[in-house]
Amino acid sequence: MHTTFFLLLGASIARFLLRHPGEPRTPWILALGITLALLYVLGPALGTAAPTLRRLLWLGLVVAVWVVLVVLAPSFAWCAVPLFYTALRTLPPRAAVVLVALLTVFVVAAQLQLSARTGAGEPFDPNLLLAPPAVAALATAVFIHMERQAQAQRTLIDDLIRTRRELAATERREGTLAERQRLSMEIHDTLAQHLSSQQMLLQAADRTWDTDPGTARAHVRTATDITARGLAEARRLVHDLAPRELADGAGLADALRALGAGPDIEVRFHLEGTPVPLPDRAESALLRIAQGALANVREHARARTAAITLSFLGDQVVLDIADDGHGFAQDTAPDAGPENRGHGLPAMRARVRQLGGTLTVESAPGEGTVLSASIPVSPSIPLEPTP
Repeated sequence: MHTTFFLLLGASIARFLLRHPGEPRTPWILALGITLALLYVLGPALGTAAPTLRRLLWLGLVVAVWVVLVVLAPSFAWCAVPLFYTALRTLPPRAAVVLVALLTVFVVAAQLQLSARTGAGEPFDPNLLLAPPAVAALATAVFIHMERQAQAQRTLIDDLIRTRRELAATERREGTLAERQRLSMEIHDTLAQHLSSQQMLLQAADRTWDTDPGTARAHVRTATDITARGLAEARRLVHDLAPRELADGAGLADALRALGAGPDIEVRFHLEGTPVPLPDRAESALLRIAQGALANVREHARARTAAITLSFLGDQVVLDIADDGHGFAQDTAPDAGPENRGHGLPAMRARVRQLGGTLTVESAPGEGTVLSASIPVSPSIPLEPTP
């Protein structure tokens, strides 16, 4: 439609120059034509989401300049067809229809005036009276029909997105319940049984300790063996609960380097300092914090790039996640909620607090966000012995 407008405007200017060479009004026609083109170019920059005051003023200027052009040269009347769509996109439906009707009446008057100038003595052409209203009615009907279809599609897409989120939430709940059931069965079949056997053996050893020391010691040795097996089972369960990105001996730096935030966001990783061994729970917490921060970047920040920096600073390790998104006011920080999949700031703070660390967030509207998690390496979280 923009291309059509400029083609019609250019054709009207060319027709006037060819039909009326050297007329005194030619400079005015050229100046008004250029002004109309410049004003029309400014339209997309003002947006089309809502009829704001600036956009209404812009539409009024465009229509006013076009009216003056048509008064000076009626051949510019056909530029009204793209203006129909401009009015329909800018104004509410009823106001747009009224403006289209007024523009159509003006086009008919201009065509009749042009016919009177150039076709004196010729019979009246009914197309001059009927064609502009027919074109305006067709353009309006097509636009309204397309807008209704677009609105129906937007409603359908919103419903699909909401349904998909509800389905994902249901699947997460079902997965959580299934995992809890699996863990309860694992604990019952391994740790609980081992503890029950230990209790019975130690009770038996206590009863026979004075009368049959040999049997009591045998019970104690058997309980010790069962304890060792229970400890191995506990370590296996803990290993199964660890993030899969840290499984099979993968380091924290490699796991962070492999993280992403979606196809439209570039994630960079930086490692500073000399890496030192960290407890498994510290590595898991830092990885979960990075995943949660990138989830917030993907869902809320509208960022193009994000940077993950892991710094080893002697007695502490610091994880920084920075993005170039639109940021937020500190008093309106995105909170934890079902839609955030549990990766909200309160959940991150809880993870860091359990390890004796601190979490800080720096953000402002339009200036991106920087999240920093600092965890002491010692002595608050001493290194756990490797099984």
